[in-house]
Amino acid sequence: MIKLLAVCGNGMGTSMMMKIKAKGILDKHKIQNTCENCSIGQAKTATSMYDIVIASTHLASQLNPSAKTKVIALKNILDVKEMEARILEILK
Repeated sequence: MIKLLAVCGNGMGTSMMMKIKAKGILDKHKIQNTCENCSIGQAKTATSMYDIVIASTHLASQLNPSAKTKVIALKNILDVKEMEARILEILK
């Protein structure tokens, strides 16, 4: 089971869209998952509870993940191909 967190500035619009896209990618590849979204403020204290955290490049640098958590810094947060490639790269 993969636990994924999508992060944006306020934890509403952009992170929700990233969460939906990430869930679709994981479901497509038949990877059991739970996906959530939140603000950067909330994520700073919650990253250790997740396997993967996705955010834009400027927000990802503000996170301090645990050793088990992989952070994906996306150049284009709405590019499904970039997101899919990065997620699958981590899961190899």
